[in-house]
Amino acid sequence: MKERSVVIQLIIATIALVFIVRLFFLQVLDSSYKLEAEMLAIERVVDYPYRGEMYDRTGKLMVYNAPVFDIMVVFREFKLKDTLTFCNRFGLTKEEFVKKVKDLKDKSKNIGYSANKPQPLFKQFSFEDFAHIQDYLADYKGLYTQARTVRAYKYPSAANALGYIAEISPNMLAKQTDGYYKQGDYIGFSGLEQFYEEELRGKRGVQFIMRDVKGVRKGRYRKGEYDTLSVSGKSLYTSLDIKLQQYGEQLMQNKIGSVVAIEPKTGEILAFISAPSYDPNMLAGRKYIQNYKSLESDPHKPLFNRPLMAMYPPGSIFKLAQALVGLQEKVITDRTQFPCDKSQVNCHPHPSPQDLRGAIQYSCNPYFYMVYKKLLNQEKNPNKFKDTEINFDAWREHILSMGFGTKLAVDLPNVKRGIIPSNQYYDKIYGDLHWKFSTIYSLSIGQGEISVIPLQMANLAALIANKGYYYPPHFVRYIGEDKKVPDAYRKPIRTSIDSSYFNPIIEGMERVVLGGTAYWLQIKGITICGKTGTAENPHGDDHSVYIAFAPKDNPKIAIAVYAENAGFGAMTAAPIAHLMIEKYLKDTITRAPLEKMILEKNLLHKVKTK
Repeated sequence: MKERSVVIQLIIATIALVFIVRLFFLQVLDSSYKLEAEMLAIERVVDYPYRGEMYDRTGKLMVYNAPVFDIMVVFREFKLKDTLTFCNRFGLTKEEFVKKVKDLKDKSKNIGYSANKPQPLFKQFSFEDFAHIQDYLADYKGLYTQARTVRAYKYPSAANALGYIAEISPNMLAKQTDGYYKQGDYIGFSGLEQFYEEELRGKRGVQFIMRDVKGVRKGRYRKGEYDTLSVSGKSLYTSLDIKLQQYGEQLMQNKIGSVVAIEPKTGEILAFISAPSYDPNMLAGRKYIQNYKSLESDPHKPLFNRPLMAMYPPGSIFKLAQALVGLQEKVITDRTQFPCDKSQVNCHPHPSPQDLRGAIQYSCNPYFYMVYKKLLNQEKNPNKFKDTEINFDAWREHILSMGFGTKLAVDLPNVKRGIIPSNQYYDKIYGDLHWKFSTIYSLSIGQGEISVIPLQMANLAALIANKGYYYPPHFVRYIGEDKKVPDAYRKPIRTSIDSSYFNPIIEGMERVVLGGTAYWLQIKGITICGKTGTAENPHGDDHSVYIAFAPKDNPKIAIAVYAENAGFGAMTAAPIAHLMIEKYLKDTITRAPLEKMILEKNLLHKVKTK
């Protein structure tokens, strides 16, 4: 019995020793349980950074940050005794509140939130609105405040260029690769906000706050040892001239179309107008969803970014490109003449015959019909159909080198290529070796299967002004205080056309304004080189098109205007371009009656909407 007693005592002592050693390890050596206990009383508070601001080319602030407050709720703590009073205080009906809570709980289940974690009950109270409800927060356990900033816009302009930010979607959240964003974060959704998201967003910080058993904040965890500071985003210094932008938007009121103005020597975009547009402040703040739905349902599509996404037939402005290819391929010289033979293709009355400069001056359709015919029928192959294909491929390569049929490297998302049909495209329609010039001659005057975006039209004006090269059109001048400039926008892109062939084109464009299709739009003291266009529209009145640059020597601005259903290029698009050129170069308007005519012109009723 004594031996059994000793054994039992040893077993008990051993077990006790094991427990003592284990408790010593857990309580003294291992801090993980202590940390877990601490973490149950710690709130992780995100310190959202200030998003980078945006400035115009003269240093005017365009986009800045405004403080807002989200009201967060922890459902495990949140109890309501008087729902009606709560709803009255926070400005919603009982039914709206019940639905809001239900939707939030359903959403939380899908994204893995728990009842112990704060979730946004009310979003983006402005400073003024927050002041009205701030005193009520103390009456409701489980409600907390999260301060953040949203975008605010000093000018009601340039919405389609600047873009907007919005809460990240579940789909975008799932596709991210760096894990930066969490549910409820805001991200650039369009325009410069989207393209320069990484530069503008900054870097989030975090604070760890201690709470007692009643949820009352007791200060920083370990005196802020694990806190990190937020880093503000980099500001964007853009090339936009906000004064010119506002003036262009004013001229395009009650019209549908685009205006793009570029500084030829740099490729910097001076004005970028999509009409009709909207006040960018509409998509900032608490009424974002309501306003977005309104804009989305607008039959005139103000959210549609026309300078980048609207593909149009270029019309007669494309004759400039045809002339350049004709000179480069040596099928014409600047002195080559053709009669205005309306049996080939229709044309308006003007003196005939004309050489290249005169053909540009009067926009002679039969002249460029003949240029294109000579381009495609060069007899490089005895088979006339094969000859057409060989020459068509050469023509197409020249056109692509001018920025058509390809994505220009502009610093905005969703840019379209336009369409320059290929050899294979026509083979699919007509069959291999079953098409020739007479099948596709409408391309000669910028009609048929060709389509371009307004940005490409402005780029054509810029490359002619530069006599054969262009810089990728872009908005950024530099980023941040270190004035970083992306390398892609400092390298010129040269076309396949020799620079010597541009002089007769420029002289012809000068004649357009001095005594051609835009003769009545001369501006004293400014030599403008332009080209009118009237693009056929099977759905209604023709579109009014115009490109230009000025002054002729040392050009400061190249511009393209496309006004839908506005008729002749000289009647709407050209006046808008000339007024904007004068505004930019002289900062004044000397032709008040012309300005009044454009401002009073309303073309919205001519546009068919679905």
